Amino acid sequence: MTATDLTAPKRRRNRPSLSTSLALLMLGLVLTLAALTPLWPGFDPLHQDLFDSLAPGFTDPAHPLGTDALGRDVLSRLARATQVSMLIAASAVAISACLGLALGLLAGWYRGLADTLLMGVGDIQLAIPVVLLLIVLVAALGASTWMLVLLLGLTNWVTYGRLTRSMVLSLRSQEFIIAARTAGASDLWILARHLLPNVAPKVLILAAFDTGVVIAIESSLSFIGLGVQPPTPSLGMMISEGQRYLQTEPHLTLLPAFVIFCLIGGIQFAGQGLAAKPPSRG
Repeated sequence: MTATDLTAPKRRRNRPSLSTSLALLMLGLVLTLAALTPLWPGFDPLHQDLFDSLAPGFTDPAHPLGTDALGRDVLSRLARATQVSMLIAASAVAISACLGLALGLLAGWYRGLADTLLMGVGDIQLAIPVVLLLIVLVAALGASTWMLVLLLGLTNWVTYGRLTRSMVLSLRSQEFIIAARTAGASDLWILARHLLPNVAPKVLILAAFDTGVVIAIESSLSFIGLGVQPPTPSLGMMISEGQRYLQTEPHLTLLPAFVIFCLIGGIQFAGQGLAAKPPSRG
């Protein structure tokens, strides 16, 4: 056995811990910003002061990161925008996961017409680019925070449904499922007590990865004015507003972009850590 063979397993064991460390670092920065900034004296992301517009950062304790073109505190707006993005992403992913999980369980267990209809709708939805579909729907139905949450949730359920369906199809022929059916267990009992506990962990891992995607989509829609509407701040909107002053005040664009990077990157690394975690031997 060579030295390379001896060290290879150690490197494999360290990968999940590296992902976890990066996730804790990046998410720690974002969560600290979102949780502690509201405790800062004078926290107000909406107050405008045109006499103090475009103030540089690290010069005034009242505005640690300076102000934007309307004299609004950049630190306060970053914190509120981060809270908004996290709330939208968590709510939308919860809707997608619950809907996809329920439909996937039904399609995989009952198959037949239910399977054909549900997966057919999924195929049609997958044929349309999600961002384009959202742009059309938001433009037609109106832009608001809760409308955005609902549309993001209803346009991202297909992946969860397909994953759940495939797992149910593979589990329904297992011995413990056959034993439950032989003992006279109802369909609802089997779905809730046997299939759901086996499917839910994989769905949660997918939700961790999907959260970063939803944040990116929400920021993109807010950037073009179809997401979160003023006066509520959003990270995409802050980038859009700051790009007008990119040459003179680059921090107005770079700071929200850095927060998006840390938020998405931290969530993705956390998802990798969950996916790489070995199964328990309970």
